[in-house]
Amino acid sequence: METTKKTHWENVYETKNPSQVSWTQETPKTSLDLIRSFKVDKQAKIIDIGGGDSNLVDHLLEEGYENITVLDISAKALDKAKNRLGAKAEKVTWVISDVVDFQPDTTYDVWHDRAAFHFLTTKEQIAQYIENTSKYVRGYLAIGTFSKNGPLKCSGLEITQYAEEELKDKFKNNFTPLNCFTEDHLTPFDTTQNFLFCSFKKVN
Repeated sequence: METTKKTHWENVYETKNPSQVSWTQETPKTSLDLIRSFKVDKQAKIIDIGGGDSNLVDHLLEEGYENITVLDISAKALDKAKNRLGAKAEKVTWVISDVVDFQPDTTYDVWHDRAAFHFLTTKEQIAQYIENTSKYVRGYLAIGTFSKNGPLKCSGLEITQYAEEELKDKFKNNFTPLNCFTEDHLTPFDTTQNFLFCSFKKVN
């Protein structure tokens, strides 16, 4: 399963450019707004889960954040981001890992995940992800997943849809919800995907 998942994503990033994948955003405004809303300082440790070759890291660097980590299961995705950033890529920590296998030796002030969590479809995967956030987040959590009005599949893979109360319930043992809302994402090929975004604060 693990090899299959990794192979799938390596193939996606090897064969498609940003205009050919649904999650591309020129400016990830919602993610940036959520991270800004936490009012952490520029030295705060921020991790982008499933960041791939997203432009979020570019914008965070432009805004002066100094301690950014990007995690993705696909080495090719991270290579694309590094190539795009050039010398700036040296300011970023790059981690090739499935999020459920991730065991960092540090904690994070901000854990951001747009469109990774919903790819976890078994109870075991979801439980491990939640456990990881309880261990490795000391500040804030921002998650964007497909809503109940969103797609049933993405990139050919099954996903898990969430309603607001379901997403809050998943993280209720360790996090207090701050803000939840739905938003339509217009893909590069002019289709619409409905996302649910929730932000949380760590409570213990």
